[in-house]
Amino acid sequence: MTFWGVSMNLQLILLLTILAIPSQLSAVSKIRFDAFPDYDSHLKSVLPSFHSSQSSVEVSFIMNNHDDHHTKLTNNLATGSGAGDVVAVDISRLGAFINSGGFVNLDQAPYNSQSLEKYFPAYAWNQGKGSDGKQYAIPTDLGPGLLYFRRDHLQASGMKLDKVIEDWDSFLAWGHQLKKNGVALIADAEDIALLMIYSGVEDGNGIFFDGKGKSLLLSDRFINAVNLAKKVRKEGLDLNVRSWTNEWYQVLREGKVASQLSGAWLLGHLQNWIAPKSKGMWGVANLPNKVYGSWGGSFLSITKQSKNPKAAWDFINFMVMPKTQMQGLKKIAAFPARVDTYKDPMFQEKIPYLNGQKARILFAEIAQKIKPIKPFKGDPIARTIFLNALEEAVDQGRDTKTVLQEANSLLKRRTRRL
Repeated sequence: MTFWGVSMNLQLILLLTILAIPSQLSAVSKIRFDAFPDYDSHLKSVLPSFHSSQSSVEVSFIMNNHDDHHTKLTNNLATGSGAGDVVAVDISRLGAFINSGGFVNLDQAPYNSQSLEKYFPAYAWNQGKGSDGKQYAIPTDLGPGLLYFRRDHLQASGMKLDKVIEDWDSFLAWGHQLKKNGVALIADAEDIALLMIYSGVEDGNGIFFDGKGKSLLLSDRFINAVNLAKKVRKEGLDLNVRSWTNEWYQVLREGKVASQLSGAWLLGHLQNWIAPKSKGMWGVANLPNKVYGSWGGSFLSITKQSKNPKAAWDFINFMVMPKTQMQGLKKIAAFPARVDTYKDPMFQEKIPYLNGQKARILFAEIAQKIKPIKPFKGDPIARTIFLNALEEAVDQGRDTKTVLQEANSLLKRRTRRL
C-alpha cells in the first residue's frame, strides 16, 4: 500500500526523520557568561571562533560594571537563581565566592581540571582552590603590577626612570620635582597604600588574613601603607581624584598626572577608550621600591545553577587556550594566565601606544615573580573595612594606628561566623 506514491516503510522513515528534527535542534546547549568590561570587547572577537568549533554550544553574555557584577553574583548565589553558567570573578572577591559553596568542584569528572594545572603559575592556580583544597576557579588573566608613567613629564622633571623607582623616597622626590611644573605625581594617594598591601605579602598569607585566618590590619605592612599615603596627600603630591571616576579619566586624558599604579590590563583601557589620543606619551616600568605584586586578575567558574555544566567547561577550556589568551592580550591587554604563551612572538612586538616599548616582556617577568596570595572568604569584607579606614586616615587626617585598630575590631566582629 502506498500513500502519495510513497511506500509505507519510506513514509515511516520520513515521519521519524521529521519528528527527530526538533530534538536535534534542542541538542544545542545554551550557556551564559556573566562578566565585566572589557570582557565584552574580547568576546566579540573570539566567540565566532568558538561557535564554529563548538556548533552544539551557543554562548550569550551579560556585562555589568565591576562592582555591580560582583554584587549581582553575590545575590544570585545567595538566592540560588539568576547566575550565569560561567562567571568571571576578580581575584579580590574570589575567596568569598569560592567558599560560599555556589561553584562547581572542577577537580571531579568530567572536568578533571588537574590536567590544566601545569600551564599556570602556581600562585595563580592555588588561588582558585577552596579551603577544602578543591579547584573551583581557573585563572584566565593576571594583573602584574606596574608603574605607568608619562614620558614627557619624566623628561621635564630632569630625573632618570631608574632613580624614580629606586625606592619610595625617590618616588616622592620625583613628585616634588613634578609639583614645580604644576603636575601631580599620582591621581590618588590611596592607590599607593593599596599597592603596598597587595605586594610584600608573606608566604602562606592572604592580603588581609594570615594563614590561620587572623587579621593582618595591625601589621607593619598596613601601617606603613597608610602612613605613606598620608604623606603623599599632606605634601600635595596627588589630586585626590578617585580611580574609575569621570574626573580620573579626564586627568589621565589631559596629562595632569605623571603616573598611575595599576595592572598590565590598564594598557587596554588607556589605548582603547580612556586616553587613545595619548598614544606614544606613556611608558611602563617596575613598581617603585623593587616590589612585585599582583594588581587584579580574573578567574572563571561554573555555577551550580548551570543546567549545561559540560558546555560551560568547554567554554572555559576555550577561554584559556593559548590562541584565545593571546587574542585577549592583543585586544584588551588582558595578560595571559598561561605561562606557555610567554614565548609567543607577540611578546617581542613593540607597542605603539607605549612609544614602541616591548612592554609585554616586562609583564611576563613580573608575572613570574609574584608570590602566592591565599584568598579568604572574608576578603571583600576586610577590603571594604580597610578602604573606609584608609579614607579616614588620608582624607580626614586621623591617626593611623587608631583607625586600623578600629577597623581590626570591626573586622573581627563581621567575620566571627565565617
